[in-house]
Amino acid sequence: MTASDCPPDRMTVTQALTQHDAAADLARLAKALGHPARVHIVRTLLAKDTCVAGELSDELPLAASTVSQHLKILKEAGIIKGEVDGPRRCYCVDRSALGYLADLVEALHPATERQSK
Repeated sequence: MTASDCPPDRMTVTQALTQHDAAADLARLAKALGHPARVHIVRTLLAKDTCVAGELSDELPLAASTVSQHLKILKEAGIIKGEVDGPRRCYCVDRSALGYLADLVEALHPATERQSK
């Protein structure tokens, strides 16, 4: 029997946990972006670099309370950051979170597929 006849090594517990954590992170981030209004909010914030929450309500055909709920979901997922400045709330996109999301999505493809592109 040669080495090529052997089944591949099993994953270590650490590798399995890391893959599980990455899968959970991908699912959490994808769920947060799983509504067109939230995608639009992220695009708007990326274009402006920062934004006051009230301005977002002016750009979306949604009530201010609905925009606020979408912002809450995006913030809880870590996609956006927000600061409260008196009665105003200013939000921006956490670009490192988007980079992490892109890495997680890219990792879905086997390495051979990525190399052939």
